[in-house]
Amino acid sequence: MELVTQADIEDEDEEEAPAKGKKKPKVKWITSYGPSAIRPELANTEDRKHTIRIDTKLLAEAESGDPRKGKKDFAEELRQVVATVGKPGQPGEHVRCVVSVGMLTEGWDANNVTHILGIRAFGSQLLCEQVVGRGLRRMDYTPIKNAEGKELLTEEYVDVYGIPFSVIPFKGRAVTTSAPEDKPKQHVMALPERRAMEIRFPVVEGYAFALRKNLIKCDVASMESLIIEPHKEPTATFLTATVGYKEGHAASGSLLLPLVEQDRHTYYEQNHIETIKFNLARIVVEYLSEASHQGSDRKARVFRLQSKHQLFPQVFSVVDEYIRTKVNFQNENPSELGLEIYVQRIIERLLARIEPDDESGEMPLMPILNRYKPIGSTAEVEFKTTRPCFATAMSHINQVVADTQQWEQTAAFRLEMAVKHGLALYYAKNDHLDLLIPYEYFGVEHNYIPDYLVRMANGVTLLLEIKGQEDNQDKAKHDSARRWISAVNNWGKLGTWDLHVCRNPQMLERELAYVLKQA
Repeated sequence: MELVTQADIEDEDEEEAPAKGKKKPKVKWITSYGPSAIRPELANTEDRKHTIRIDTKLLAEAESGDPRKGKKDFAEELRQVVATVGKPGQPGEHVRCVVSVGMLTEGWDANNVTHILGIRAFGSQLLCEQVVGRGLRRMDYTPIKNAEGKELLTEEYVDVYGIPFSVIPFKGRAVTTSAPEDKPKQHVMALPERRAMEIRFPVVEGYAFALRKNLIKCDVASMESLIIEPHKEPTATFLTATVGYKEGHAASGSLLLPLVEQDRHTYYEQNHIETIKFNLARIVVEYLSEASHQGSDRKARVFRLQSKHQLFPQVFSVVDEYIRTKVNFQNENPSELGLEIYVQRIIERLLARIEPDDESGEMPLMPILNRYKPIGSTAEVEFKTTRPCFATAMSHINQVVADTQQWEQTAAFRLEMAVKHGLALYYAKNDHLDLLIPYEYFGVEHNYIPDYLVRMANGVTLLLEIKGQEDNQDKAKHDSARRWISAVNNWGKLGTWDLHVCRNPQMLERELAYVLKQA
């Protein structure tokens, strides 16, 4: 809300209209409205008052213009308008500008003042302080964590012009740091009128993995690939003995002793690829048997021993298929796969995708939901941000927050077009939705947050990820997302779910059309 001169904004004229049939007609004033040449959005109309004027002359004119209302009644109505400036459904809902004499020195408590313009002389410094203080009412009391982890209120500012105000204790102090950028806050929230576009999702904390017949399955073809990376994990190096004191770098050539190459040939000879497969299968079986038969009593130990004998040939078959079809050795020795960095990745990915074989009578993989909040919804989204935002038309949430310079807004535009072209029904950005998919990477628990939720035209809800370059952790995320989808689809209470990774937002519409066709 702004405080500026009324003449700069309004184009209202008052015409004298004498009443007919009287010797001494009483003056009646008629207000005509016109557009504003400087600030059209602040001009008044017959239906809405965007700019209001408050002074003693206004009260006198109002009393004489409407005999049914006295000065006291009109003053009370005006007080209600001023007290509810900017509040939806209140008398002052549409007010954006107030032109007043002395109002800001009399205890006005509106908290949405953004600009103050002084247009008359001030009698004392105290009045200046009172006026500026009226503009420093906080609009938001939501704390935000800073870089040090402390919860602090964000900075808020008011632009003050024409008021000779100075804070005495800080006058003349040198400024050592630049002031933080005064960015406007965007209010991101779910719109009640778009309730039909609501997307609900399960809040999954884990999975129920129970084997009764010790039969498993694994869709290796849909798993992410693994690439041997000799540029990150060198297969050979050169060493030399350190004798005496040398100047310069080792590669400068000023060495007294020759360089000796060290490689992994001895390791390759002692660790055949079949041995590595056997060890991988053994470790996976240990995890599966512990997960499916919990307990320390004698009966549980017997079941674990039996399950290992039944699970091992199945797991070994899965490991062999994954290494044959999904591992890119890049012309390196296959025994390179035995390094701990690759062993850990393979184990985590297999455990994320191995499921009970429900087609053979096993209980299907089921999600474990949060006991306090089992279901999440886009209707719960409401937060404020200083990041750039883009308005939506086909989403339950009113705006999409741009976390990147181009990709987020491009994807949002393509999703809007996909809805208009009949490929999707609606969508929502996974921002403050708390849709988290648990996964493990190098023994550490993490949460994967997909970028978008898209309700396709066939009713399938798509977890959409916008990703340019992928690393091994991204691939672990995607395998865990497919495990999440399998468990949620087995649960079946919130429809069918699927995953799609888009590597070029400009092609998103075509990719969604292909996904819809393949369903």
